[in-house]
Amino acid sequence: MNHENYIAVDWGSTHLRAWHVQQNEIKNQLQVAMGVTRLGSTNAAEVFAQYIAPWRDALDVPVVMAGMIGSEAGWKSIPYVSCPVSLVSLAQHLCPVGEQIWIVPGLKVEEADVSNVMRGEETQLLGASQLSPSSWYVMPGTHCKWVQMNEGQVVHFETVMTGELHHLLMTHSLLGAGLPQQESDEAAFEQGVQKGLQSPSILPRLFETRAAWVLNSLPRASVSDFLSGLLIGAEVAAQCHAWQPSSVTLVGNQSLTTRYQQALSRAGIGVQCCDGDAAFLQGVRSIIYAGQ
Repeated sequence: MNHENYIAVDWGSTHLRAWHVQQNEIKNQLQVAMGVTRLGSTNAAEVFAQYIAPWRDALDVPVVMAGMIGSEAGWKSIPYVSCPVSLVSLAQHLCPVGEQIWIVPGLKVEEADVSNVMRGEETQLLGASQLSPSSWYVMPGTHCKWVQMNEGQVVHFETVMTGELHHLLMTHSLLGAGLPQQESDEAAFEQGVQKGLQSPSILPRLFETRAAWVLNSLPRASVSDFLSGLLIGAEVAAQCHAWQPSSVTLVGNQSLTTRYQQALSRAGIGVQCCDGDAAFLQGVRSIIYAGQ
């Protein structure tokens, strides 16, 4: 592979994001709402031809893709690699889907009583492990990943559906029904975090949230931020109780990592942060170099 000129693609469920890197500088980049669940009547290869192929002056420009593009809904279903696994070995498991075009496989935990999967985060983890070495990574998002590492190996990981649960409760449940446009409210978020940390058995707290705005003890425009704090606080309390990390590295965009950092700090956990895009690009760069 040509590590001086390559294309990194993060192709998820809702969005396609890509970067064209030359001489360690980003020459082109894009983000379009063409994730694998939004392809409609077109297919991944056609979307690739429209948005990414024009960046390739010649077919020797390598393309490394990660995320849901490797799922059954994507370009091709790529088998998961079992944990524990060394992240540097990902380059040995790339699946070709075109001339100088590869997909990174996802990871799986498959035990007698535990099953888990990830796609895309493994590439971020590879980069994060080089930019911000750590024994524990937390990757906030729609489905937050908690990952245990040991000397470059992913030992175990869990997925917490905090982001999706927030969306479902606000848009498809009685908790969010009839609310006005939501506004940013840091105080409400902090209040929610504190309650979540104190009461990680969260089911009774959910209806209490509705009762709070019905009885006017919680501003109706602040419910979203309070609920976000409640869910993140409960997640942090439960996961830290189970795994006892002394410190974690957060990997993601600043808006989400800031919220998790607040909750983790309140729980007495040391925190460092690693930008999610920087980690992804470093992960792809590492894979490109490994293929030399």
